[in-house]
This record gives sequence, C-alpha cells and structure tokens, in this order.
Amino acid sequence: MKKLIILFLLLSSFLAKADEGMWLPLLIDRLNHVDMQKEGLKLTAEEIYSVNNSSLKDAIIQFGNGCTGELISSQGLVLTNHHCGYGNIQSHSTVEHDYLANGFWAMNLKEELPNEGLTARFLVSIEDVSKQILDQLNDQMSETDRNAKIAELSKVIQDEATKDNFYQARVASFFNGNEFYLFVYEVFRDVRLVGAPPSSIGKFGADTDNWMWPRHTGDFALFRVYANADGKPAEFSTNNVPLKPKHHLPVSIDGYQKGDFAMIMGYPGGTDRYLTSYGVNLAINLSNPTIVKIREKKLAIMRQDMDADREVGIKYASKYAGISNYWKYFIGQTRGLKRLKVYEDKQKIEADFTAWVNADPDRKAKYGNVLSDIENVYKVMAEYTLQRSYFVESVIRGGEIMTLAQSFSGLAAELKAEKPDAAKIARMQENLRKAADRHFKNYNQPTDVKLLTAMLQMYYENVPVNQQPVSFRKLVDRNKGDFNKIAQTIFAKSVFATPEKVEAFLKKPSSKVIEKDPAYSLVNAFMEQYRENQKNLEKPSETLARSNRLFVAGLREMQPDRKFYPDANSTMRVTYGKVLDYYPADAVHYNYVTTMKGIMEKEDPDNWEFVVPAKLKELYAKKDFGPYAMENGEMPVAFLSTTDITGGNSGSPVLNGKGELIGLAFDGNWEAMSGDIAFEPELQRTISVDIRYVLFIIDKYAGAKNIIDELSIVPKRARVKEGVPTESMPAEAEVVN
Repeated sequence: MKKLIILFLLLSSFLAKADEGMWLPLLIDRLNHVDMQKEGLKLTAEEIYSVNNSSLKDAIIQFGNGCTGELISSQGLVLTNHHCGYGNIQSHSTVEHDYLANGFWAMNLKEELPNEGLTARFLVSIEDVSKQILDQLNDQMSETDRNAKIAELSKVIQDEATKDNFYQARVASFFNGNEFYLFVYEVFRDVRLVGAPPSSIGKFGADTDNWMWPRHTGDFALFRVYANADGKPAEFSTNNVPLKPKHHLPVSIDGYQKGDFAMIMGYPGGTDRYLTSYGVNLAINLSNPTIVKIREKKLAIMRQDMDADREVGIKYASKYAGISNYWKYFIGQTRGLKRLKVYEDKQKIEADFTAWVNADPDRKAKYGNVLSDIENVYKVMAEYTLQRSYFVESVIRGGEIMTLAQSFSGLAAELKAEKPDAAKIARMQENLRKAADRHFKNYNQPTDVKLLTAMLQMYYENVPVNQQPVSFRKLVDRNKGDFNKIAQTIFAKSVFATPEKVEAFLKKPSSKVIEKDPAYSLVNAFMEQYRENQKNLEKPSETLARSNRLFVAGLREMQPDRKFYPDANSTMRVTYGKVLDYYPADAVHYNYVTTMKGIMEKEDPDNWEFVVPAKLKELYAKKDFGPYAMENGEMPVAFLSTTDITGGNSGSPVLNGKGELIGLAFDGNWEAMSGDIAFEPELQRTISVDIRYVLFIIDKYAGAKNIIDELSIVPKRARVKEGVPTESMPAEAEVVN
C-alpha cells in the first residue's frame, strides 16, 4: 500500500510541472509548438497565429482597457467575465431596472444596450522591430536619452504602420528594454451589452471566495461588437450592424478530464518575474501592507453606506469591486511571497548570477555592479514608498472630490495663459462637463465626505512629515486635527461639490475661482509636493532601469539554452498546460472541477455573497441541466488548469487541443498569489468557469435561446468513462491522511 502511495505522489509531482510562461503568439512556431503538440495540441502554429489567414488570434479581443474577450459567433458575439463587464452592467442599472441584482438578457438585437467608451481591440499583426531600435542606441546614453530615442523611433515605426489605414499601433518593450515588438490593432468602438446573469450567479461568493478554490461563480457576461456597413470600426449608430469576425470559436460541451491539454490566449496586464530580492523585500514589508491598510479603510466606509441604501449600493458597486479585488490580491501576494520563500529563491538566483559574472573579466566589467546598484536604489526607494502609496491611494484615489478637482488643472492653466485659446477652452469645457456627468452619476456626497475625512487623516498620520505639503500641515493645525471639519468645509465651499456648482462654474470659468477653491488648492498642494518628492528618485530610477535591463540581459546570456518568456505588458500571449488538481497544504487535496452541488452547500440566505436564486435551486432540484451535464449527471461550474495567467487575462478563452472553447478564465488561486513575481508549478492554477455552466445559465436559467442558436456548438464525442470525477466529495475537497 505504501508503495502505491509513493508511486501516486511521484506521478502527481510529475503531472504538476505546469508549463510556465506567457508566450508571444508570433514565436509559438519557433519556441513552443513541438512541446505543445506533446501536451495534446492538435492545431498548427499557423492556426494559432497568422497574419494572412484566419487564426485563433482573430477571435481574441482586448475587452475595454483591462480584460480579454472572445468572439463566439459569426455575428460578433463576445464572451467575457461578469466582473469585466460589471461597470457597464452597473451603468445601465437603476433601482427600477436593477440589472446587477436581476441580470439582463437581450432577446433580440434591438434590446442590446450601447456602452459609451467601451472598445474591442483586435490584433492585426506583430513584428519584431528590435534591430531597428537597438541599432540606434548605445551604452553611453543616459536612460533619459535612451528612452527619448526609443520614443522617437517608436513613433516613426508606429506612424509607418498606420499610414493609409485606420489601424492603431504600439511599439512595446520586452525583457526590460532588451527587445521591441510592433503591435498593430483594429479597434471597434460600438460594443453593446447582450446578456449578464444576476450578481448572485456572476459574483457568487464575492469577496469571501475571491482568489479562492473551490469556486462556484458563473463569472461571465455577453456583449456584441458592431461595425459599419463595410465591416469597419465606427462610433455608435443605429445603422451599424453586427461584426462578422474573421474567426470565432467553436464551443465544446464535451468537457475535459484530468491531464487534458488546455490553452489560453489573452492580454495579461503585468508581471514582474525578473524582480530581484530587493524588490520582493520592499513589497513584503512596505508597499503591499500599506496598500492593504488604506483600501481596507475605504472598503469599510463604502460597504456601510452601500448596505444602508440600495441606490448607493448600485452606484458604488463597481468602485467597491475594483478596490476590493486588489485589496485581497495584495494580502494574498504578501502571504504567498513569505510562505513560498520567494525572497530566498531570488537570492539564490542572484548568487548564481554573481558567481557567473565574477568568473569572466568581460562579464565583470559589464555586469559587475548591477546587483549592488539595484540594492542601493531600493534603499532610497524605501524612504519614499509610504508617501507614494498614500499619495496614490489616499489623494488621487481617495475622496472623489479631489480627483474631480484635479481634472480641472488643464483648464486652469489655459485660463491663466498669456493668450488663452478660446477654442481649446471650449473643448475643455465640454469634456469636463461630460466627465462631471459621469462623476456625479455614480456618486453619494455623504460617502465621499467620510472617505475624504479618513484619507486625509491616514495621509497625515503615516507619511513622513518632511514629505507632506506644508500648507496641509498648517490646515490641520488650524483645525486642531479635526479632519471631519476640514472635509465638511471643503464640501461647503468647493465648486466641485455638486453638479449644479460645477455647471455654473463651467458656464463662466475663471482661473481665480479654481485656484482659490479649497478642493483644488489642496489637491494641487499634494501634487506639487509629490513632484518634489519624486525629484529625489529621478537618478535612482534611471539607475534601476539600466540595472534591471542589464540583469535580465545577463540572465539570458548566462542560460543560453533556456527558453525565456517576457513579462506580461498587456500584449497578446499564449499559455498552455493541463487540467489538473492540486495539493494546497499537508493532507489536503482539491479536485480540479466543482459542480452545482457546491453552490447548494455554500448557500446562505442571510449573506448577500451566498444567496442562491430560487430558479437556480429549482433547476438543480429537478436536475434540469439539458445537454450540459457531465457524464455522471452533475452540472459542472468551474475547473482548474496549470496555465500561467495574471490580471488582464480575465475573460480569456480556455481552449482544448482542437481550439474549441471549454471555459473562460477568471481568477488565480490563493495559495499561489505570488505568481506575478514567481511562478509556482506545483501550486499555481487558473480558475475558469466551465462553458457548460455558461450555456446552462443562458439556456435553462435565462431562457435566451436566441443566444444559444447563434453558437457553433460541437456535439459531445464518445468518451471513455474512466477518470470522470464522481463529485462525491463533501464541499468538493478531500482530506488525505
């Protein structure tokens, strides 16, 4: 028996070696295709990424400014996460039409809802332009001059790529400035809401379950991309028609088994895998705890008012979700960095690097000071981390009246100019009027008074005195430390306190009025002090940029046979691995799939995070799952894979070896929250909602047959029953002794 257990653990360890990396699709053929085929990929590299022919890349979009979506019909239908579309769902919600609470389903095209400012960005092509840029750079350049030259060259390349067309282009830096690639996009600006489940499904578990497994969240929403009659991007118009994409994903209801190939394509936002131990130390001991502390206070204030008034709850739902998501993320990241000893692992890498550098005089001349320079920079950065964190979180993202006031700085400057440009001022007035409308649409002044009070007090009490504005310290002294009084006075006297005051000001703008405004003058004092503080970091920042670039270059030189992947930077990437369970702690095993059984186990009618809709309970009781159930009759909800993702991948398609959609990614797991800095193959998992659960909700729960009829659904194939999970475990987790 013991031999069998040892064999099982060895096999599990082997299977758990996830395929780390967020790979550029342009380089799949050269770097990854053979390995992917061994894992179970059935597609050619050309079928994944092609400029001249339809490929998977043509079905993947950057949804808005921070998520991913995929085209799942020939009529421009987009699938993404509920939390990615949350702000748009919220913007259409009122107490009378509460789409957050009740869901929304368009039963025809005419019922679909437009979303101002929402875009769908399609990748047209990628090109390696490293030589064009690096040939114009040299080691004698300062980092400022180097960056200026890169910007100059990038603009020339981008302008050439977008000449005589309507594309957008971006030259992005990779490997800390050691390589450069040109990305060309087609951006559609008419994207409409098609369907969304109620939050009791789309956010089931909310903050408690966020970043956790087992998970039972139906985190999906549906949108549609519209184009003009020629199939080109256009502003919203009733004359626009659904886009006919070059490729859309077929949808598989065949499911998966343990060890099956899984691939994700999307737009991961940012990782820091080449961060040194000095950066890890700063995150663990200073920056992360500070952000958590500030956001915890904000959330408590907002939650109290949201719970007391449903209208306020709707207005602040999206703001709260945005703050909460990364509040919990930084808690988990700090915990993971400590628990997994990432700091110590980074030190080992740096020791190996130092030994390699010191073994050769030429390497020592080039790389010898890199790590010591980085260490010295972080010592300086540590002195200013508190002021930066509190400035960003407590001032810029603190009381919203401060943010609105600061947005008028451009108008103030133009009004004060020697020769004010009347046309420019008129444009600014119109833009600021729109910004103010958006600001006050989702706003509650009593809540903002509380936020401003708390944020000013936290800044005052935690930022080093010599890094605070003198005028702010005097303001606090004059008011004898009464921060509520300060906030109340600002709101009583500021033109930015109400929509009526803002509108009256915009009708007759004056630089004197802005500059004397208590909200504007205070935020301006914070801005000036922040800029002054940052001057002390200019030279250290240059040193850090240069040293990081050399460190990464040296690592790649040190390991010439290793396949390196670049950090995420909001460009399209491919990651692949397997559907797989994991062991989060001693004697604990988590299965790789959850079912509706877990939803019913978690139900708590007295906790808004775990309310289960009556209709969902009815469908479960009847086992009315349609063709979407697993072979054992259970309804799958979410599953795990060893794929490598981060923020920005939310909404990314999870594909099987044939390029068929089996789910969409929406989270990572708590035990591996250090993943943006260090990938942990035995623990790191992507949490995805099963496409069968998505279809079940659309079909059986919402009755939106019109949406189901659009899809290219691949029928179930004959499958060997061995290995299909029985879902007999209580709470879908197993304790192994």
